[in-house]
Amino acid sequence: MNTIIHPLKPASRSTRSPDATVNTVDARKPHYDCQELQDALKVVVYVPGVDAAGVEITTRGPDLLVTARKSHFVRVNFGALNLESVQRDYSLSLRLGRNLDYTALQAEIHEGVLTLTVPKKIPAQFPTREALSFVA
Repeated sequence: MNTIIHPLKPASRSTRSPDATVNTVDARKPHYDCQELQDALKVVVYVPGVDAAGVEITTRGPDLLVTARKSHFVRVNFGALNLESVQRDYSLSLRLGRNLDYTALQAEIHEGVLTLTVPKKIPAQFPTREALSFVA
């Protein structure tokens, strides 16, 4: 017995903006974990089946965008199965804040676990103001 949890949206109403780019295959959102360290923010993203060549990391202001693409294999003499959902790429967008130094971001991937370390900005030392004395 099949159960429909979320009914399909009517085709006549479009939620996409007219300026949006057309994507033939939707990307799925990967599982991730954020941990705040004393001097950095550590983000662990789980992207199984992705190697280092398929990872793209971009920043826009306080946002961190991670796109991870799997390498798609075409097998000879292999009957077509419904593999589209299995081979989808990953896309993650996080708003981390402006107090991080995105230019010093470090990333490493090992067996499908992408670890991003973003150091915190060191606050500038402001000179102390001397008390002003008014002469009347």
